[in-house]
Amino acid sequence: MLETRGTPTVAIGLVRTQMERTRPPRGLWTPFQLGRPLGEPGDANFQDRVLLHALGLLERRDGPVILEDFPDDPPNWSDTAGWQPPSLPAIEIPDSPAGWKAALAQEMAALHPAWQRACARYGRSTVGLSGQVPELWAACIARLLAGELPTVPPHETAALTLRFLCDDIKAMCSEAAQADGTPPSSRQIDAWFWSKTIAGRLLIALRSMALKSENNALKTVGGRFFVPTPYLPPG
Repeated sequence: MLETRGTPTVAIGLVRTQMERTRPPRGLWTPFQLGRPLGEPGDANFQDRVLLHALGLLERRDGPVILEDFPDDPPNWSDTAGWQPPSLPAIEIPDSPAGWKAALAQEMAALHPAWQRACARYGRSTVGLSGQVPELWAACIARLLAGELPTVPPHETAALTLRFLCDDIKAMCSEAAQADGTPPSSRQIDAWFWSKTIAGRLLIALRSMALKSENNALKTVGGRFFVPTPYLPPG
């Protein structure tokens, strides 16, 4: 509608197959991590390059569909040499809701100082979507694993309560990983979180629980939002 009225449009997308199906009049595919269509956080110069490339497509009239690939990976997509994650207790995978509660509480307590340093370093935090302070996360998770469907304001369903609680857990761990020294790459944070933390293993367990639930909303949220495809368990 905008195009037919003389207003050119451009879309920036992270999933090329989706852009090929939706066929925007002008589209720029950026081969970056989901959630980061302009590249890594804090890299304003690179983000400007992406935006200028996308805006440059507005001058073209050779459509009806123009789909270009951004040619470069973000400069700080490379791993940071010598980066060490926060020190955590040894992993022992629990086999009960009470075990998960204790393990998560211990790990969050161990991460809390690093997370506070990261908050001070960057002057912000994305933790807070769940509506709960970190000290309450483990108890809420245990109730969900035990088959209950707790809700926490402002979220009106157990599915949303769990979704945003998982987002908070991932955010706290990611921010804590960037507390000191040169920040690690996104890939380093992901590899550490999903393979070396109780929190990462817990989200995988929560996804399995959600997919088996008779609550359709919980099943949908668990299948789509908890664990990225590269870290799904085999099968």
